[in-house]
Amino acid sequence: MTTAVTRPLTVTARITTPDTAPTPTTPAAYTATVYVNTAHHSFDGYQPHHPLAAATRTDGSPLRLVFHASDRIRDHEDAADAAFEVGNRQDADDNGQTWPADIRSVSVGDVIKVTGPDHWIVHLSVDHTGFTPVHEPTHLTDLAGSRASSRR
Repeated sequence: MTTAVTRPLTVTARITTPDTAPTPTTPAAYTATVYVNTAHHSFDGYQPHHPLAAATRTDGSPLRLVFHASDRIRDHEDAADAAFEVGNRQDADDNGQTWPADIRSVSVGDVIKVTGPDHWIVHLSVDHTGFTPVHEPTHLTDLAGSRASSRR
């Protein structure tokens, strides 16, 4: 003989706590900030006494170019090279940012600051062929007076 038994409904749920929550994987990224050399006749290369101005968006906010680590972007110099391409209106960064129309192209004598996923910061001067590591620039000026300038 069988007897019907009524059982209470049970629900099994996975409760995610902060200790067990899956962490979102953000691809490692390099951030590049271009410092435009505002010294007259600076196409011979960057010198520590040259005044530099950080490239900004048209609203005045800092322009930070982002490049995700990949087969193309493996180190600080690759990120600087990608920033150079964006700064010469040949490409966009990985967030779709392009170079502002009212800032001259990136040229010899400018400095590119690259922060890597390892939090190392490297300053690289743009040379005729490649880049050279330099100390952090100390003569920073406002780009407002230099926007759209190609007088150098």
